[in-house]
Amino acid sequence: QRIINDVRAVMGDEDILLSDVGAHKVWLARLYACERPNTCLISNGFAAMGIGVPGAIAAKLVHPHRRVLAITGDGGFMMNSQEIETALRYSLPIVIMIWNDQGYGLIKWHQERRFGRTGHVNFTNPDFVRYAESFGARGYRVESADELRPVLRQAFQDNTVAVIDVPVD
Repeated sequence: QRIINDVRAVMGDEDILLSDVGAHKVWLARLYACERPNTCLISNGFAAMGIGVPGAIAAKLVHPHRRVLAITGDGGFMMNSQEIETALRYSLPIVIMIWNDQGYGLIKWHQERRFGRTGHVNFTNPDFVRYAESFGARGYRVESADELRPVLRQAFQDNTVAVIDVPVD
């Protein structure tokens, strides 16, 4: 809830937030207040995990003068993270915020609820800051709740592709 509140405080009414699929999607759908149509895009239907980064690229292509933020989990991010190169090649400044819980959090929750146990939902991640930098993008890691707003503001000011690693439980 705190992350969404901070994101809303930084995002302008015309800025575009694009949600990948995962637990963050449920929180965003419930709590992110949209002020204008088509400024919060959430994949539904088949809800393909990994839509966050390519979706943000598409939003920036359609609306080049608006700020675009993709919120994704670590699992969804790794499914299409290579598209950072595409965004950089086409000079599309987008910000990617990763909710990092070291696993498929929503799938884990469903497994626990339905089966009383989990299987194959936990994993380790690369260092997302160094990963972003290896493409030539900016990388940030939020270490405390008070850092999120300033880091998000800085990422937008960078006017390039920026990745923000946000640990969540």
